[in-house]
Amino acid sequence: MKQRVPCEFFLIRYVPDVVKGEFANIGVLAREAGSAEGAMVRFTRDWSRVRCMDADADIGLLESLEAEIAARLAAGTANALDLKKGIKPVMQVLEDTLSNSVQISEMKASLAESLPAELEQLMRMYVEPLKVKAERRKSGRAAIAGAMRTEFERAGVWGMMRKRVAASLYTRAGDPTKIDCGYRAALETAPAGGIIRMFQAVSLEGDVEAAKGLAYSAPQLREGVERVEGATLDLTAVVEPLREVSNAEDEATERYRFGVDAMERQAIRVVTLSDLARVAETARVELRV
Repeated sequence: MKQRVPCEFFLIRYVPDVVKGEFANIGVLAREAGSAEGAMVRFTRDWSRVRCMDADADIGLLESLEAEIAARLAAGTANALDLKKGIKPVMQVLEDTLSNSVQISEMKASLAESLPAELEQLMRMYVEPLKVKAERRKSGRAAIAGAMRTEFERAGVWGMMRKRVAASLYTRAGDPTKIDCGYRAALETAPAGGIIRMFQAVSLEGDVEAAKGLAYSAPQLREGVERVEGATLDLTAVVEPLREVSNAEDEATERYRFGVDAMERQAIRVVTLSDLARVAETARVELRV
């Protein structure tokens, strides 16, 4: 039997009214007990409970906090002996804006098969809303983005990747596009300047507007990456398998094929959910994990 790993974790809470003390758990920060490396953070993607408690909650700011904490952890600025103390500067930076509405619980201990698996379990136990039996299967872009994150976490590279990359950094001011994640590949045989790989979840279930939008942005994004980063852009769209969209030669199938063709015409690599394990393994190798 595989030996279980001792872990320690903190719950990250949104407290809209400090006097009342009511809160909603919005994330988990975890690491292997006593380890100076490998700490992981994850926030919810379902902000419905926060909005119910505070209709004016700044969800964008709360989402940015996850990236800020992850960056601190990746940069090694978190204290090796006291994880909570290590991210305290992050909380202080946002204290004025958040008015103490984000708090961290006391440390708790657990035993896990692995840290990524434990993080998922803790999110289900403490953070994510209870799912009712009649709930529809999670689908669309949210399901694809979740599957991407899971595979990259399993490969141990999620914390090393850039998230929600603003296309406006490379195209023009006002471009609202955000690319889900990406990284600079460490390749000895890469072209001059190297390769930056970016990944975007694109659902072809229902309509193909997201595919058309990504295809439209790709040439400017590619030129901008070369200009700003001095690197070649390798852009990948992750989509559902055709069988999940349609079982017959009907209008849905035609839309799916149109979306794939529109992206491939702009040199966007298109892969399905079944390819994610291979994509994540490539990232592990290229990031030398």
